[in-house]
Amino acid sequence: MLKTKRIKQIQEYVFEHQTASLDELVNVFDVSKNTIRRDVQELVERGELKKVYGGVAVNHTTLEPFNDRITRHQQEKTLIAKAAASYVEDGDIIFIDSGTTTLEMIEFLKNKQLTIITNNFDFMIDSFPFPGLNVISTGGMLERKTKSFASFKNIELLKSYNINKAFMAATGISIANGVTNSSPLESEIKQVVVEKSAEVFLLVDRHKFDKYALMTYCSLDQIHYLVTDTMPDKTYQEYVREHDIQLIIADQE
Repeated sequence: MLKTKRIKQIQEYVFEHQTASLDELVNVFDVSKNTIRRDVQELVERGELKKVYGGVAVNHTTLEPFNDRITRHQQEKTLIAKAAASYVEDGDIIFIDSGTTTLEMIEFLKNKQLTIITNNFDFMIDSFPFPGLNVISTGGMLERKTKSFASFKNIELLKSYNINKAFMAATGISIANGVTNSSPLESEIKQVVVEKSAEVFLLVDRHKFDKYALMTYCSLDQIHYLVTDTMPDKTYQEYVREHDIQLIIADQE
């Protein structure tokens, strides 16, 4: 296999699994450990990966472009979005977070009568044909990689909104680090929304459990509903039970 092709496949493998040991990469790609070390070092120097004990992990300080994220695990995202949208009722005032999973909710909300506050650029555009959706933008600076608006100046305005239900996204979640995000600009908006919302729904697929990114925007016990595609392990099952969090597993179609 050509070196460039192998390095690309290593990058895709680590992005899929979030972390990988050097021994694991040796077995998967059937090359020597020295070869893996050289390939990994190249990805580390590019800023794509970071070294961790015994291996490498995704470098979450480098934001992954929105268009790359949206194609990953598409079916799971759609099912999660559908399950979350089933909790939205006509007349609700909701917040739709930036993210590829929350974007999928538009298909299941388009015929409702709602007020929607959002920093999700694509959601604003996609909602335009549906007159029942009254959309309020958070405004601010456009973060091109995440296709979201972020601004510290509009936090006070956001605090004045009364939000029934917030539908939040995350780069990774864990019991120790809580709900995490890669963009510092977005994190304060997310924090305010969680604090202001009567009910908080967290939409994450199974690949985001036990992962974490640069910033924690809320602890896991601040969430009221955890919406995912597969039953998490017993540690999470016990945690949601102890903290009165409703676990919603999206129906597989």
